[in-house]
Amino acid sequence: MTSNTRVVVIGAGLAGVRLARRLGELGVPAVLVGDEEHTPYNRVLLAEVLAGRYAPEVIALPTPERLTRGRAVHIDRAERQVHFADGSVIAYDTLVLATGSNPVLPPLRGLFTPDRHELPEGVHAFRTMDDCLGLSKAVRQDTRAVVIGGGLLGVSAARALAERGAQVVLAQQSERLMERQLDPSASKLVLRHLKDLGVEVHTECRVRGVRCAGGAVRSVEMADGYALDADLVVLACGVHPRVGLAQDAGLAVHKGVIVDDELRTSDPHIRAIGDCAQHDGNVYGLAAPALEQADVLAELLAGTGSGAGAETGEGATGYTGTRALTRLTLAASGTPLDLAAFGEPTPRPGDDVIQLADATRGTYRKVVVRDDRLVGGVLVGELGTVGALARAWEGAEPLPTDGAPLLHLLTNDGGS
Repeated sequence: MTSNTRVVVIGAGLAGVRLARRLGELGVPAVLVGDEEHTPYNRVLLAEVLAGRYAPEVIALPTPERLTRGRAVHIDRAERQVHFADGSVIAYDTLVLATGSNPVLPPLRGLFTPDRHELPEGVHAFRTMDDCLGLSKAVRQDTRAVVIGGGLLGVSAARALAERGAQVVLAQQSERLMERQLDPSASKLVLRHLKDLGVEVHTECRVRGVRCAGGAVRSVEMADGYALDADLVVLACGVHPRVGLAQDAGLAVHKGVIVDDELRTSDPHIRAIGDCAQHDGNVYGLAAPALEQADVLAELLAGTGSGAGAETGEGATGYTGTRALTRLTLAASGTPLDLAAFGEPTPRPGDDVIQLADATRGTYRKVVVRDDRLVGGVLVGELGTVGALARAWEGAEPLPTDGAPLLHLLTNDGGS
């Protein structure tokens, strides 16, 4: 079956759903194609489902009217058609790739074998609703779970499994948790929070492989020969942009699908947004930039009309990048831990640093000022000031030179 549609969006994650909905509101016909069986959902909240706090339907996204399911396997740029695994074809005037990212599967000994090309029983990535539901079904009270990776995703998974009653060990190769987002002091607070939940954390350790018996995981082998007994293993080693479809179509790809300020790829009829897109050298991999790109592209496509205008983007403002803030709530049966990080939390020589720490309450606030401008910060604990600090950072305006207003921003009186 072949259908003709002005805009076709491949990928029903946050970016794709947002774009399709915004286009519908602006009167632009669009079809959204997703390859998962589930209703589109907010991937950011999967850890809440795993922890048992939310049912899957709670994190469902408002579904656009024209949603279809299918796995795209080929883009025919000459004919402007997308071919799907079931043999169906959809023609497009403008194609948008919102294909997201795939989990990184580390080259661990025993993970895959010549006669086994899928993950062993008990080993899970943590990227999709199916991953989440598989983990939820497998976890039991006192299940021995090993989480490999101590970044944002690994910390979220470890906390969620601990809340389900699992005995959790988190193995992190680098020297501290969430090193990409947090400074050492903030990382220590996250470490303390996980330990309070009963999570055993090992940093500066390298996982060498997994040991299986009867096709199911039994232990995780460390580089020093030590073995961790495991009923469950969660691979939280990061993600990489899902660019196979774009590469096969001959589009320019580096880390992600390369796009310009109008989110246009090397083919003027194909755009890309979200985790798969690389703009000005950046692949963000965060929700806020994906949503901003979707909003910008909706305005561009709606403002161009049809025909040649769809290629020029005239009459609409382009995308200039996102100053993204990372925010995470590690809720638990006890006291939740909120944290936020933005910009450059690690100072350079000559930068000014203002810090406030309360060891008793487990709160920590730090901002970095360079040339009288706020360039980054980390907040752990009470986040009443994060809105005011984020606005000062996003505005990139010179700060008052006496320092008092900035110190005021670091207190709860700074507003949210």
